[in-house]
Amino acid sequence: MSDYIERPRCFCSLGGALSTLEALPETIPVMHCAVGCAGSIAWAQNGGCALQVGGHCGGLTVPSSNVGEKDVVFGGTDRLTEQMKNTLEIMDGRLYVIITGCVTEIIGDDIRAVAAEFSSKADIVAANTGGFKGNSYLGYDIVLTAIINQYVKKSAEKKKRSVNILGIVPYMDVFWRGNLKGVRRILEKIGLCVNTFFTDEDSLDGLKNSSEAELNIVLSDIYGIDTAKAYEEVHGIPYITATLPVGPTAVADLLKAVSKALNLETDVDAVIAAENEKFYRCLELFADAYNDADLQRYAVIIADVNYAVAITRFLLDDLGWIPVMTQFTDVLDDEQRERIIDKLKSPPPLNGPRVVFDTNASEAIRYINELYPKQESDKYAETLSPAMVIGSSLDRATALKMGVPHLSVSFPVSNRAILNRGYIGFEGGLTLIEDLLSAAVAAR
Repeated sequence: MSDYIERPRCFCSLGGALSTLEALPETIPVMHCAVGCAGSIAWAQNGGCALQVGGHCGGLTVPSSNVGEKDVVFGGTDRLTEQMKNTLEIMDGRLYVIITGCVTEIIGDDIRAVAAEFSSKADIVAANTGGFKGNSYLGYDIVLTAIINQYVKKSAEKKKRSVNILGIVPYMDVFWRGNLKGVRRILEKIGLCVNTFFTDEDSLDGLKNSSEAELNIVLSDIYGIDTAKAYEEVHGIPYITATLPVGPTAVADLLKAVSKALNLETDVDAVIAAENEKFYRCLELFADAYNDADLQRYAVIIADVNYAVAITRFLLDDLGWIPVMTQFTDVLDDEQRERIIDKLKSPPPLNGPRVVFDTNASEAIRYINELYPKQESDKYAETLSPAMVIGSSLDRATALKMGVPHLSVSFPVSNRAILNRGYIGFEGGLTLIEDLLSAAVAAR
């Protein structure tokens, strides 16, 4: 075996599709898979999504065909038909989405035919999400692409200043609720109508009519791009990509890019200036303590694409910390890696962090030791101190070995409870600063 993934930081594609559907309002996922899949995903959510699991038709209440050996031999469509009939009688929803696991995908059950059988009774979408296809981020793209093709209403007319937000994957981004609300807040300041799909301010009508948007905004360098391409192909909506906009610099870049894409007449610079003034006026309260207590830190970031890029840029551009190493835990191809490396470059003397692509985060210590090798005497040697590790709960062990504080921001997060917190926007940047400095002083 040439390589392996130690302690994966994601679900399978079935899990990603399920968590995406659990976050959609008025939507009922129907799992066509083997016994145990729903339970395994539910407890993985419980252990990694900052205690967010369950809810209406989520967790262990998800309808599932629970196919067994007989269904594998003779086909499981009869079992799915029975399950769909019972689900429609018992579960109250406006959209039902059939998703598949590995077993039913391999035996080739025709879920589209089953969906068509019940199409006169409800809106039903079928998505082939077999877990072996990839990780949970791929599952997000697969199920949303199926919904775009089978459910979203075709519209010839576009609604002026209307945009859809993609790339923030529910539950895999444990701050998804707060982040989606944060991006809506900043885009509304320049006069946009923002469709985020998954928050308590959204409805299923927003998804059904999402073809009316003038622009799709993908807040990721990797996730959500396939979904945006599907919108472009089926509904003619162009898209732009942007780094997760954490803090004033990234937000300003996003607002300018959106304004250019939509040819807005809004004075975006004035909006940015007003928000910057509020941001730095609030940050002023920390200035004396930050300088007197020497709260600047070296940072080691170990995270998924969205957070690894966004946190590194925020530390470099806004907070003044020094990221020495950023480790990406996603499986990425060469083109994706090159694109990400370019995003983390900085002018001298910093030049940006060392960029590492390794799914096994326990290797972080080895990379750090290569940057700061052990000396016979450390009296005159440059050392990684004071420092902080920013990553997932799995990276707490690395922080303990280094003897430094740790903050969990990237999946899995098992040592924090997150309900409505978010890091996107000007206010989100202040929230992240609070969390970082709280972690830095907590041991005092």
